[in-house]
Amino acid sequence: MISSTPTKATTKITVPAAGTQPNSNKLMRVLMFTLTISMMTGIMFNIALPKISEQFSLSLSQVSWLSSAYILIYAIGAVTYGKLADRYTLKSIVTFGLLLFAAGSLIGLASQTFAMALIGRCLQAAGAAVIPAIAMIIPLRYFAPERRGAALGMTAVGLAFGNALGPVVAALIISTVHWRWLFAVPLLVLAVLPLYRRYLREEQPASGGSFDWLGGILLAAAIALLLMSVSKGLWLVLGALLALAFFLVRINKAAEPFIAPKLFRNAKYTLGLTISFLVNGTCCSLYVLSPLLFANVHKLPSIWIGFMMIPAAAAAAIFGRKGGKLADAKGNSFVAYLAAGLLVSCFLLLSTFIGSSPLLIAGFLILGNVGQSFLVIAVSNSVSRTLQAEQVGVGMGMLAMINFIAQGIAISVYSKAVDLGSFASWNPLYRYSSGFVFSNISLVLAGLSIVIWAVFFFVFGRVREGDKANYAAGAQGTARSVSA
Repeated sequence: MISSTPTKATTKITVPAAGTQPNSNKLMRVLMFTLTISMMTGIMFNIALPKISEQFSLSLSQVSWLSSAYILIYAIGAVTYGKLADRYTLKSIVTFGLLLFAAGSLIGLASQTFAMALIGRCLQAAGAAVIPAIAMIIPLRYFAPERRGAALGMTAVGLAFGNALGPVVAALIISTVHWRWLFAVPLLVLAVLPLYRRYLREEQPASGGSFDWLGGILLAAAIALLLMSVSKGLWLVLGALLALAFFLVRINKAAEPFIAPKLFRNAKYTLGLTISFLVNGTCCSLYVLSPLLFANVHKLPSIWIGFMMIPAAAAAAIFGRKGGKLADAKGNSFVAYLAAGLLVSCFLLLSTFIGSSPLLIAGFLILGNVGQSFLVIAVSNSVSRTLQAEQVGVGMGMLAMINFIAQGIAISVYSKAVDLGSFASWNPLYRYSSGFVFSNISLVLAGLSIVIWAVFFFVFGRVREGDKANYAAGAQGTARSVSA
C-alpha cells in the first residue's frame, strides 16, 4: 500500500500502483456490464413518454422531465462523485451510488403517480451518476498508461451495448407489460455490487479537510440553468452565467475548493474538454436523429427502428476494444484521425442517401458509431494524460459532466431543427423528395467533424518534448508505489 501525505489545500486518497492489480480485467468486465445497464436506463424512457403522457393526462413537455431531470442530475452527479473519489475510497462511493440507483428504481417501480415516478427517476440518476465517474477513474487507477487505451475501449463496448439494447428492451417491455417495469431493469446492478466490493482495492483515505458543498451547489445551479435555457428560454443563460461567476469567485476564495482553479489553468486539459464537448454534441446525433429519421422519412414502427440500430451499436461494441488497443499501439492521434475519417464518411453518405433504403442507412450508421467510439477513446485517453495524480477524480468527473452537458444541449438543438424542418437540400447530390432537414444536418455535422479533427491535431497531434515530460508525470501519477 502506498503512503501519502495530505496537503492543506486538498484531501486525497492513496491508491496502489496502476496496472498491478490482478483483478483489473475482471473489474473492467463488471464495469462494462454496469455501463450497459446505465446507458439503457438513460434512453429507455424516451420510448415510453407517449404512454406516460396518455396515462397521466400530461403533455409531452411535462413528462419529458423524466428524461431531462435524469440527464441534468447525471451530469452534476458525475463531477460530484469524481470529487468525492479524491477523498473517499472507490469501494465506498460505488456502494453508495449503486444502492441509491436501486432504491430509486424500486420507488419508480411502485409508483402510482407521475410525481412519485419522477422522484424515483431523480434518485436513479443521483445513484447512476457514479457509473460514468468510475468509468473515467478506474482505467487511470488500475491500468498502466500503456494499457489504458484498451481499458477505455472496454467502456466504449459497454456504452455501445447499452445503446443497442435500450430501445429494443424498452419496446418489448412497453408492448408486453406496464411501462413501470422499465424501472426494474436497473435492479440488475445489485448483482454486480458484491463483485465491485471484491475487486476494488482497499484504498487508504486521508483524513481531515472539508467538502466545498457551496461550490458544488453553485456549479450545479449553473449547469441546470444552462441545460434548461435550451428548451425554456435563452434568458436563463444569464442566470447560468451569474451562477458560474459566483462559482469562480468561490473556488478562488475557498481553502479547499470544489474544483481547484489550477485545473482550469491547464491549457491542454481545458482544450481537451472543449474537444470532448464538440465530439459528444456531434456524435449523439447518431442515436438521437436516427430514430426520428426512420420514423418520419421511412415510416418504420418502433420495434423495427430498434432493430435497424442494432448493427451499428454491435459494430461499435466489437471494434471499440480494438480502438483502445490501437490507441495503445499507435497513439491517440492515429485513432482520432481514423475516427474523423469514419465520421466524415458517415455524415456525407447520410446527407446524400438519407432518403434511400433503411438497410443502407443502417450500414452508414456502422461507420459513424465505430468512429464515435474511436474518437471518445482517443479524447478521453489524451485528456487523462494531462492530469496530475491529485486531479484525476475531479478532472475526469468534469470530463464526464461536459459530455452530458453537450448531449443535453445537442438533443434540444436537433429536436428543434427537426421541428422547424427544411424545404430544400443544401447538398447538391441529394435527389430525394423528403428528408431535407436530416440531409442538411448531416452535411453540417460532416463539416463539424473536420473542425474537431483540426482542433485535436492542434492540441494533441504534435507533442513537444516539454509536453511529453508533463504527460508522463500525469500518466504516472497514479502509478507511484513503494511496495509491489
